[in-house]
Amino acid sequence: MTNGNAATGLRDLNTGIPGADQIKGAVSAVYDDVASWSRTGDFWNWGMHCPDLLEELTDLCPNFNAGVSDGFSEQLYFQTLRGLPYSRNDFKTLNVLEVGCGMGEGLNFLTRLVDPARAVGLDISTGAIRRANALLARGDRLTYVEGDAEQLPFDDGEFDLVINVESSHNYPDVERFFHEVARVLKPGGHFSLIDVFDPRSSAQFGKLQQEITGFEWFHERDVTENVKSAIRQRMAPGSFFRKEYARKQMPIRARIIGGLGGAHYAGADFIGHRDPLSRVLEIARIRPRFVGEYESYRHHVARRLTVGSTPNQAAKE
Repeated sequence: MTNGNAATGLRDLNTGIPGADQIKGAVSAVYDDVASWSRTGDFWNWGMHCPDLLEELTDLCPNFNAGVSDGFSEQLYFQTLRGLPYSRNDFKTLNVLEVGCGMGEGLNFLTRLVDPARAVGLDISTGAIRRANALLARGDRLTYVEGDAEQLPFDDGEFDLVINVESSHNYPDVERFFHEVARVLKPGGHFSLIDVFDPRSSAQFGKLQQEITGFEWFHERDVTENVKSAIRQRMAPGSFFRKEYARKQMPIRARIIGGLGGAHYAGADFIGHRDPLSRVLEIARIRPRFVGEYESYRHHVARRLTVGSTPNQAAKE
């Protein structure tokens, strides 16, 4: 569906819980619009800040973000590789799918780190996929396709690894998405999901972990404080994110949705931050007030069970 880039909380707007088609259409429209003015180097998600992860990433790829980003979104994408039983050389034989790739920057970054045999990004946003293919696609090694997370346009067992970054909270039917992931994964393949959770989605996720027997969930890491740290640093006056947002020539509609300095896009609601413009727009009902109850941000990894195998108790980090 969409998007690895920025959580919108669309299902929690004051206007009520919309239907599945409305959710998909709204999310697609948001990212079609973002794709029309976004530039390379934009933030792709709420990001995370972890000194140990940053050190490891810098050792692997020195100056990975020099002059083009604040490095927080890259750290969140790098986190998706933690807990996986693959060496860097192992990736050279793997087929990788990202569901909800947005404009493709995150998957492009990962492929330059680990160089998989083939990588495919999927998103419901036509504009995002057009932009990704125009700027980032690399022949058969990295391609982007338009599609729905709940109806993946791929063959059974086509991929060794499926990743999903800050995206599944927007899906009307997460259970169907999980079944689709299990279908397109090879037996023994892996599923790495990192996302924000509210009490309802957290309970649903725990239920699905027990009910969907095709997966063994063996790794979990709570990165809530790491994500909040990244958001706080982005919200600080004079931050890289603030400066980049200020210099963009954005349509007025983007500024209304994003608020002053892009706070709404960058997860400010998750830390209880409100820019002055955001308050004014919400009071005037020009932009709905975010009313989600997001409480945690977690990374989960599962293995696709082989025929005849049974899941072990998940090992939590």
